Amino acid sequence: MLAQDASALRVLVVEDDPDTAEMLRALLLLYGYQVMVAYTSQQGIETARKLEPHIVLCDIGLPDSDGYVVGLRALAAGFDQHLVKPVDPKVLLRELQTTH
Repeated sequence: MLAQDASALRVLVVEDDPDTAEMLRALLLLYGYQVMVAYTSQQGIETARKLEPHIVLCDIGLPDSDGYVVGLRALAAGFDQHLVKPVDPKVLLRELQTTH
């Protein structure tokens, strides 16, 4: 099921594993989301500031910084959902669809 306004939602994937990042990107593109990928926490923070995504999917184990730092900043900015990897694609899509 495609969220009615998925194409209007910008999703930032912060993931250091290229295969996982690509899988998430491809899945989200398939469902109509605008997707950006960052491979480090610093890239993720810079991209989030620049492009103001509606949704951020962030790995916790990042090479340049503890992903919890990004997570704490996300909580301070009003983020409200945490999913554990490996996330079931159906669960992820359901959560994304209920976000907006």
